[in-house]
Amino acid sequence: MRRLAPVIALLAAACASTPPKPVEETPVQARERRTQAPRPQYNLAGYPPAVRDGYIDGCESAKKSAYAHKDEKRFAADGQYRMGWNDGLSICSRR
Repeated sequence: MRRLAPVIALLAAACASTPPKPVEETPVQARERRTQAPRPQYNLAGYPPAVRDGYIDGCESAKKSAYAHKDEKRFAADGQYRMGWNDGLSICSRR
């Protein structure tokens, strides 16, 4: 049994996955991605663009869609984007 422990540990480590690296995208690429994503079911017209962008990104991330994305730099630096992303993730996770 002692001989199997290292083998089992090695196999378990091989099954662990690493999170994908965030993809750096230009503002133009981000705008294009959000344009192609399905429209949110909620009317976000009165919100600042950063909140709308974050909401779309968070919602698509919750749905694990092809448009899923989280702009880590913007999330850390922009409170409106962060709020939108968290709201989108939260609301779309419930569906």
